[in-house]
Order: sequence, then C-alpha cells, then structure tokens
Amino acid sequence: MGGLVPSWLAVLESKESAAGSRAAELREQIARLSEALMLVETELSRLQITRETMTEVLADGPGSAAPVADVESAVVPLAELVPVLLAAEASGDATVTSEAYRRILVVFAQAPGPLRCKDVCVGVGLGTAANHTEGMRSKLKRLVERGILVEAESGLFALVSRAGAR
Repeated sequence: MGGLVPSWLAVLESKESAAGSRAAELREQIARLSEALMLVETELSRLQITRETMTEVLADGPGSAAPVADVESAVVPLAELVPVLLAAEASGDATVTSEAYRRILVVFAQAPGPLRCKDVCVGVGLGTAANHTEGMRSKLKRLVERGILVEAESGLFALVSRAGAR
C-alpha cells in the first residue's frame, strides 16, 4: 500500500498543475478580451456622440442647419467638437454632454467667428428676451470655466480651439 500513496499524490499534483496552467491561460484570455472590449466601447462611444451631434445638426426645427450642398464644409467644423465631447464624457461631465450644451457647441462650431450671447440664443432657437440671454450667458460662462469656450472680449465668446485663429 505504501507504493500507491506516492503515485496517487503524483497524479493529484499533475492534475493540480494542469488546472493551474489552464487558470493562468484563462486569466490571460480575460485580460486580452477586457482590453479589446475597452477599445470597442471607446469606439462605440465616439460613434454615438457623432451620431447624436449630426442628428441635432441635421434635424428640422429652430436652430437647424439649411440643406448642405458641400458636406465637407458642414462636417469639418463639427470635428472640433469630438475631442471636447469625448473629454467631457470621460470626466463624467454630464452638463457639457447634455443636449442643451451640445446644441450650443454646434452653434459655435458652425459660426465663422466669435459670437455674442444673443447670437447663440438665436442659433439654438431661443428668443432674445432678457431671461433667455441671461440663462444663455450663464451657460456660456460655465463653458468658459471648463476651458471649452473663451471670452475673447466682454460678451464675445468663441471655441478655445479657434481663439488663436482670430
């Protein structure tokens, strides 16, 4: 019976070693799949932001764009917003990624230069009454605080990415 114990232990150790190796392989596979999932989720997030922004730009209604003859001239300015929205999303800034703020950013992306508060109100389909302009001024100041807009001069706002290009 003494001869059975060492062979039984050898078989057990062999199976334990095989199970340990398989567990290590599975951990490596999980790590690779987790990394692949993260990359795909990042791509999905970018595509969703792009779709939402383009849907807003091309939607009918107040503040909507006219029919576009030259797609590149309509899309290229919007490309400036992608890093801004991705950074806001990554930092969990629900304010900037909200529909109201995305509409404001689209107005700035489509503008040829800096805008006054009333221009932004008109661009998003609001009136220019004091309550609208003061609410908008508050939103624009919030975007300045976040480093997305710059107040070029008192009451004149522009995207930070264009501030040097004036």
